[in-house]
Amino acid sequence: MLKTLMISMILVATMGIYDFKLNGIDGKPLDLATYRGKKMLIVNTASKCGFTKQYSDLQELHEKYGSKIAVIGFPANNFMGQEPGSNAEIAEFCKKNFGVSFPLSEKISVKGSDIHPLFKYLTEEAEKMGIKDPIKWNFTKFLVDENGKLLAVFPSKVKPTDEAITKYLN
Repeated sequence: MLKTLMISMILVATMGIYDFKLNGIDGKPLDLATYRGKKMLIVNTASKCGFTKQYSDLQELHEKYGSKIAVIGFPANNFMGQEPGSNAEIAEFCKKNFGVSFPLSEKISVKGSDIHPLFKYLTEEAEKMGIKDPIKWNFTKFLVDENGKLLAVFPSKVKPTDEAITKYLN
């Protein structure tokens, strides 16, 4: 167990954003290397959160700036059970209520002992920038540049269409 944990920690320490391969919410591969050369907005999402309406803003950002940025949602049930559904239920909810057409990953953990390696990596990169414990709630946004470097982290309250984010796209 300890050996596996240490190997995992070493791998994460040497990985870059483009090394992460996940499953999409539909079970198909979601390879972040696909987005090389584009900015990425990586967002931990939840269907039963006060910020859930931001799915609309994420979709708007995807539609308006899709040639410049890949919006990717990562459903997570880390905060007060606000994402209890299955992958199929989450996908249906997002499509039906918000017309989501941007990629969603399968449900993962973004915090705690079972944190997904991608979010462990993003958290560590944010901490290198002086942002301690960056994921405080659902809809935390990580903006990654075209070369895979973390540019900024935005808390839940910052809408995806806010000028704080869109200024990187103009």
